[in-house]
Parts: sequence; C-alpha cells; structure tokens
Amino acid sequence: MRIFVTGASGWIGSALVPELIDAGHQVVGLARSDASAAALATAGAAVVRGTVDDLDVLGSTAAASDGVVHLAFKHDLAFTGDYRGAAEADRGAVDTFGDALAGTDRPFVLASGLIGLKPGQLSTERDMPTADGSPTSIRSATATAALALAERGVRSAVVRLAPTCHGEGDNGFMATLVAIARARHVSGHLHDGANRWPALHRLDAARLFRLAVEKAPAGTVLHGVAEEGVAIRDVAEVIGRHLGLPVTSVAPEAAAEHFTWLTGFLGLDTPASSALTRELLDWRPTEPGLLEDLDKGHYFRTPAATP
Repeated sequence: MRIFVTGASGWIGSALVPELIDAGHQVVGLARSDASAAALATAGAAVVRGTVDDLDVLGSTAAASDGVVHLAFKHDLAFTGDYRGAAEADRGAVDTFGDALAGTDRPFVLASGLIGLKPGQLSTERDMPTADGSPTSIRSATATAALALAERGVRSAVVRLAPTCHGEGDNGFMATLVAIARARHVSGHLHDGANRWPALHRLDAARLFRLAVEKAPAGTVLHGVAEEGVAIRDVAEVIGRHLGLPVTSVAPEAAAEHFTWLTGFLGLDTPASSALTRELLDWRPTEPGLLEDLDKGHYFRTPAATP
C-alpha cells in the first residue's frame, strides 16, 4: 500500500516509517520543515510539505493514497496552554481525511490517548470517554468521529496510546520528569505515588500502527498498551537512584510549581488493558518495559532542558 503518514518524522512516526517500508509498503510523509523532509527522504519515504492546518494538502494527498495514519498533533501548542486549539486543529484534519476517503474502504488510523479514560479502574477497548465539555474531551470527540467514518465507507481505527511511549530519544513525559528532578534536586511524585500509568515502547507502538493500517476492521478501538499500569512512585525511585537524589512526595500545594504543566497528568490513576487488541491483531509487545528502559540509562546521559 501507499500510506500517507502525518507526524512521520516525530517520536512514533520515525519508528513507523521504517516499520512500514520493511513490510513492503510505500510511505508518503508530511513534513513541516526542511529537517523533517530530509529525515523522511533519508528513511526512504516520499515527502509532501505542509502542516495539519493545510487541509487542501491533507485532502489531496489522502485521496491519492491507499491509506492514512494520522499521528500529528500540535503538542507544542497543547503544552503551552492552548490544548483546545490543538484539539480543534486535529478535528479539522480528521474531518478532511474522512471526506477524502469516504466510500473507498481504505484504512484511516488515528492516534489518540488513554489518559483519564476510566480513572482508578482498568479500562478496555470497549470503554468510551465521557463528553464533559473540557478541552481534552474535544480530542475524545475527534476519536469518536473517526470511528464513525466506518459508516461512510472508511476502514477507520483509533489507537489509544499509553501516556508514556518510552524509548531512547524520548523527550516526552519521562524526559520531563527527569528534567524536573534535576532542576528541583529531588525525584518527586504525588500523594503516595501508587497511581498507575500504562506504558508502551515506541517500537511496539510502531508495530501496532502497521498492523492497524493493514488489517484492523472498520470502527475498531485499539489500545497501545504493553504494561497495564506502572506506579509513578516506582518511576520516581528509578529516577532518584540514577540521579543520586532523594525520592519524596510533593505536597499538593507545591505541586503546580514543582511539576509545572505535568501536574494535571502526574496524579492520574489510569490503568488500561490491551487484551482485545492483542487478540484481534495478534500483536505482542516485545520491547523492554518502562522501568527496565529507564534502568538502561539513556534518559540520564545528557541533562534535559530545565522546565
């Protein structure tokens, strides 16, 4: 297949592109910069220049492709306070892809998230988010709209990703926690740190997206989860051990200053299962788990930017 990938030079996209090419597919990657375009060309992908705001580019490229994997999201905008704007841009892109692929039975795979899906309980692929009017619910509504494309003749699937897709080169949640620990001289967690996050290695994520675009049935929800729930306290302890720092609970009144933008996520208890996904696609995560990956040391080799 000729597969159009947005976010193709990003954290998961840069693993997905070779995964697809090695499986015999052709890849067209969306690039918003010269550096991204060069990286994609080096990886063996064709390049189309643009961003998720260039809806004409998205629509025409999707229409000329055999399938689409939409990984791009304006994380820089979301993490600087305008999550609503980032989510609304994402919805515009998804609607554009839906119009381009309607009636073709071609695959469309959307990356979404698991955070907050079913707090304190093990969520499964059958659980659906509650619309509460919050900015994050806009992204949930986008995922629902993507699933509904099945009724318009699109083989749509949504991959709900664990909040940490870890691996060497990560600059997301885990790298941020390391940077915060360096800056504050303590490896912290909230409350007793027993709250759990599901986790997934980026290479296992890439394999899941390939399988989804190849064979996920229309209207399918998939969970990108290798470990159902890793306690944040355990993460803090590994970080503290590698940096030689004390591990402690940060008082609620000091959390916003200590953890900055990560505060709202760090205390969530959001375990999740991927049992149905594994059975449906015969997907078996094989890469190291989160704590093992942290223990490899690559998160600590170069000091991350101070938050």
